[in-house]
Amino acid sequence: MTVESVFPRLEALLPHVQKPIQYVGGELNSTVKDWDACDVRWALMYPDAYEVGLPNQGTMILYEVLNEREGVLAERTYSVWPDLEALMREHGVPQFTVDAHRPVAAFDVFGLSFSTELGYTNMLTALDLAGIPLEAKDRTVDHPVVLAGGHAAFNPEPIADFIDAAVIGDGEQAVLDITEIVRAWKAEGRPGGRDELLLRLAKTGGVYIPRFYDVEYLPDGRIGRVVPNRPGVPWRVSKHTVMDLDEWPYPKQPLVPLAETVHERMSVEIFRGCTRGCRFCQAGMITRPVRERSITGIGEMVEKGLKATGFEEVGLLSLSSADHSEIADITKGLADRYAEDKVGLSLPSTRVDAFNIDLANELSRNGRRSGLTFAPEGGSERIRKVINKMVSEEDLINTVGAAYGNGWRQVKLYFMCGLPTETDEDVLQIGTMAKNVIAKGREVTGTNDIRCTVSIGGFVPKPHTPFQWAPQLSAEATDERLAKLRDSIRGDRKFGKNIGFRYHDGKPGIVEGLLSRGDRRIGAVIRAVYEDGGRFDGWREYFSYDRWMACAEKGLAGTGVDVDWYTTRERTYEEVLPWDHLDSGLDKDWLWEDWQDALEEVEVEDCRWTPCFDCGVCPQMDTTIQIGPTGKKLLPLTVVNS
Repeated sequence: MTVESVFPRLEALLPHVQKPIQYVGGELNSTVKDWDACDVRWALMYPDAYEVGLPNQGTMILYEVLNEREGVLAERTYSVWPDLEALMREHGVPQFTVDAHRPVAAFDVFGLSFSTELGYTNMLTALDLAGIPLEAKDRTVDHPVVLAGGHAAFNPEPIADFIDAAVIGDGEQAVLDITEIVRAWKAEGRPGGRDELLLRLAKTGGVYIPRFYDVEYLPDGRIGRVVPNRPGVPWRVSKHTVMDLDEWPYPKQPLVPLAETVHERMSVEIFRGCTRGCRFCQAGMITRPVRERSITGIGEMVEKGLKATGFEEVGLLSLSSADHSEIADITKGLADRYAEDKVGLSLPSTRVDAFNIDLANELSRNGRRSGLTFAPEGGSERIRKVINKMVSEEDLINTVGAAYGNGWRQVKLYFMCGLPTETDEDVLQIGTMAKNVIAKGREVTGTNDIRCTVSIGGFVPKPHTPFQWAPQLSAEATDERLAKLRDSIRGDRKFGKNIGFRYHDGKPGIVEGLLSRGDRRIGAVIRAVYEDGGRFDGWREYFSYDRWMACAEKGLAGTGVDVDWYTTRERTYEEVLPWDHLDSGLDKDWLWEDWQDALEEVEVEDCRWTPCFDCGVCPQMDTTIQIGPTGKKLLPLTVVNS
């Protein structure tokens, strides 16, 4: 049955909202396929505004992977601003895709990618606007399967009531496997209804269906156990890992946004995973092992992507891009190849100990020389041992000294506040480090025109990391500690005026902490916040801490647990964690030993270059670390003027 576009009804509303262009679709490289020629249809959502959602690589990759498959279509949808939401409700316009403006409820699968837990209320807004029941138990065979993915899906329990399924890990092959199961079930006449489809997905062992698991609680509020309630459903659900990135050169045709977005560049993921072992970093832990894209594969993706988009900047993405074993050849090759075209290169994430001036010069050769950003994360040597961020202040000072000597004038340093075992003195050391950076810059350049900006975020313990057992610092203690640092910096007559100071208060971190380590009881809180008007919680102007706390008090009443129980409480080894039945590959005993090493300030080397530390990922997931060097060059691409 053909599904009609809602655009005629939507178009009349657009003159009355902010940034109407974000809703019209038609971006370069977007795809609209014949609805009737396809038998499996996906609506993909990044649950934030268009300007944040469109550049999301994960969504862009899945959009293209699915649309390349014959008989399958995928369209995108994003969160609508509150002004359009109000008009859509008033005029009965449902949540729509931007590609063909089809109603989301008409699709077979509604897939959402969560980079952060603060997008949960936006999911409920989209479900409600779409006319899809908020809770999975109320949906029928005619509603789409609501499926969560992304890093936050590694603990989907807080949204277990609202989703039908979750996939953890890499999505490229997973979405195709799910598509085939949906296709077969539909071709058979949808036997057994919605329940049968979900059961087929669950039996793969790689799709988590919350309704097929019961959670039992102990009298003190902790989880007793999580058990399957259907025959054939696995006790643990495993993450998906794509091993050969060269087999998945996506996006081949990156989307070019119509409106301003947070990133205006073409991006190529140069490797996936990280084994540096930073204990706070959930992304590094859950994306193991390291898998490098080949230098020739990167060159081909850049070449095709630039031709397809016309972008003037290429971002080389990964969790720590300078760690690619052939990064020097990659940056030099690309800078040579695109010298005439003035295509700029950027490494959005760079470690101090992997940075060098040759690399920086290649990155800035064809473009402007912008500021340098490094992330020591912790202010003191001691706290950096706790978090396993093996960067010494001497390394940092030498690196920025070389940068200042080569013409850079601004350095930005990123830190966290509230790390396990942290004291006031550890945080005050951030100011000392900034002063030392400026002093070095003045010494090297002979000028006082040197700036250093420190940017500080609150630390949130995350599932599947060694800090998953750690107590989170309260919002009040975080704010007090940061106030002491601010006063220390501003009170320094010699350096204070040259130090920029940016920080986030502790309140959003507490809500993020509640959602990231929460269990199914948090679902009532999320729903209450949504019904009270909660939207866009990742945006400062919309976030309301008071609303979250008031709704948590009501939602958790009678459960014996509260916000502090979920956030500032330390867990023990014996406690069953809400995500223990979701297998990231990391051995729980190894994580616990690493947590104990953190408390004893013992560092662990990068296992790329040392013997295995038995984290569990490679043998259990039948994967291996994949690194070069390959010895190949970016050729056969032709260097201009060579």
